[in-house]
Amino acid sequence: MSTLAYEDYHQHLQDELKRLILLLRLAVLRLRKTNFNEYKGLLISQEEISEIFNSSDKDKESDKPEVQKLTDYIDKLQTQISERAAASLKKGLFLPFYQLGFLFHLTPFELDTILICLGLELDLKYEKLYAYLQDDVTKKSPTVGLVLKLLCSSWKEKLGARRFFSPEAPLFRYSLLEFLDNQEEKQKSILAKFLKVDQRIVNFVLGFNQLDSRINSFTRIIQPRISWQDIIFPVKLKKRLSSVTKKYLSGQKKPGEKLIYHFFGPYGAGKKSVAQALCQELNLPLVIIDIKKMLCEELVFKKTLQLAFREAILQGAAIYLDHFDHLSEDEKEEVSYQNAIIELIEEYSGLTFLASEKFYQFPEIFKKHLLMNIEFPKPSYKERRTLWQKSLNIEKGSPRDIDLLAIANKFQFTGGQIQDAVAGARNIALIQGRDNGQITMDELYQSSRAESNQKLSSMALKIIPKYSWQDFILPSDKLQQLKEICSCVKYRHIVYDKWGFSRRLSRSKGLNILFAGPSGTGKTMAAEIIAGELNIDLYKIDLSTVVSKYIGETEKNLSQIFKEAETSNAILFFDEADALFGKRSEVHDSHDRYANIEIAYLLQKMEEYDGMTILATNLSKNIDEAFLRRMHFSVEFPFPNKEYRRQIWQVTFPEETPRSEDIDLEFLAKRFNIAGGNIRNIILSGAFLGAEDGQVIKMEHLIRATKREFQKMGKLCVESDFGKYYDLAK
Repeated sequence: MSTLAYEDYHQHLQDELKRLILLLRLAVLRLRKTNFNEYKGLLISQEEISEIFNSSDKDKESDKPEVQKLTDYIDKLQTQISERAAASLKKGLFLPFYQLGFLFHLTPFELDTILICLGLELDLKYEKLYAYLQDDVTKKSPTVGLVLKLLCSSWKEKLGARRFFSPEAPLFRYSLLEFLDNQEEKQKSILAKFLKVDQRIVNFVLGFNQLDSRINSFTRIIQPRISWQDIIFPVKLKKRLSSVTKKYLSGQKKPGEKLIYHFFGPYGAGKKSVAQALCQELNLPLVIIDIKKMLCEELVFKKTLQLAFREAILQGAAIYLDHFDHLSEDEKEEVSYQNAIIELIEEYSGLTFLASEKFYQFPEIFKKHLLMNIEFPKPSYKERRTLWQKSLNIEKGSPRDIDLLAIANKFQFTGGQIQDAVAGARNIALIQGRDNGQITMDELYQSSRAESNQKLSSMALKIIPKYSWQDFILPSDKLQQLKEICSCVKYRHIVYDKWGFSRRLSRSKGLNILFAGPSGTGKTMAAEIIAGELNIDLYKIDLSTVVSKYIGETEKNLSQIFKEAETSNAILFFDEADALFGKRSEVHDSHDRYANIEIAYLLQKMEEYDGMTILATNLSKNIDEAFLRRMHFSVEFPFPNKEYRRQIWQVTFPEETPRSEDIDLEFLAKRFNIAGGNIRNIILSGAFLGAEDGQVIKMEHLIRATKREFQKMGKLCVESDFGKYYDLAK
């Protein structure tokens, strides 16, 4: 006759609690046989003292028929429970209490200790029973002494069982139980210490398999839905990961060896997706622990991380430690954290992923295990185009107002950033009143720019492009150079990816440009026009505020700027580069040497940057050939001659601006030898004078504004310059 399996885990738990009641009944029976006292727990009698002195290691009640009968019944019930549990497991029934012993490698004694503590969480009747057996009405929780009394039949067994209550024993190492210690209790013998089962363990046994509330602010558990088909990942590497992992989980490893995956790469590069795909293939849940968030909450690191690892054990899940490179800036503290993590990994039998944005240099304690470092680079142009297509749900050939080629080329996003940008664009469309999921190219550009410049805004001034090619007056060959710069960005995907040039370049694919020319000749305006043409954000950095007189500070400031710009995809416009070039010279002393080091460092960071960087300088004579060779473009902005000045005067007036017919642009261009920036200042000042005077701009307003501009420039207002309008300038 086959053993009857349990219908559900409740039936199994009821049988276990029935066995607990019988153990308590046996203890009460033995206690009553020894000495029955109606005031037990309230006073200590002479008989009790005598009993203490007369007690021995022998089980005096072993020959009592009623005690022996109850003992035999308990043993029989234990056998039945074990047989029914085994039959239930064969049928695939999940028994949480039994599973607890399996997951944490608990002995029957340890499992029964949890059962004794668990009873109190399920029925308050156990308070009275525990108080009675402990000879004290205030002792309503089980103590170590009570557990030993209930589960051990001899003094020798009790001595041996004390090891189960050490800090390194599974019951306490995994925080399954805890001592209810106050300051007074800490002074007591371990036998007198109260025990309590952890609430997460109570919930687990009762079938409430929810995340521990103490770690849910930085931990989440997912059942992976991402498969290998959903991600872009090298096929060879995918097969390698699957093979190594399956061998490890099947036990093909050295004794004590752990498999640790270190995934490193920028945000959104697919680290978490690959971990999910691997776990999905193996049908494993994934517990994701955000180290950065955990540290922000100022919790006890090792204790908190123990709870997170315990959660992974309870869930039968793999562990993913995100932001592993944020452990600590303090070297001693970081070593302490590393030791805590490797200790937990070595106790954990599952799969471990450590994720960081940059390569993490692991100490030797990690290297004795199978540590696999896998880099996740930014996706190529072709991969970005596929990722945009997937995120936008665009089928090939579908007629949509989305230029995939342009958006994939201009924004060098990771897959995660692309998803964030698409979500942002849909939110913008929703704000605009469209809830059909359709988005426009403008909304996608707006969202992409916001996604790319989350950090850079605090380091530089964002410039919103206002000018177009029609506003720019420059010799044709210079204009052609600027348009060629735009072409380098527009068609980089063809040259680098389709035509294979990326394989021939060891450095980044960024674009380094030098704008040289006198102040006011249009360098900043040119940068604006390029940014507007390419639909890319423009950030202006004043190098004069970056350069420091303190050795090493300039490099530190530059490093911070480029670090924040890593994910920006923006144009970095370094103005006032004279702050560096003005100091470039032959090396005569240590300051000269460090000045040249600063320039070399700036060039290095520019070459590492994947986007466009523009240096603007007024001192082109200080630029040597070695420097120019490292620039992709060098554009010289000439001081405008009379004809170019007349055109600048003409195009700077907005179409809707009311102007008097007496304005003589020919005179202004011929007489005033000034740059375009000065002309724009004069026209704006004249507009305000005209608005105040008569709602129209007249020649006299422009003459007066020119006088103010001359004063600002430190130039004298002489009759030879102002001619017949000299009286207006007095």
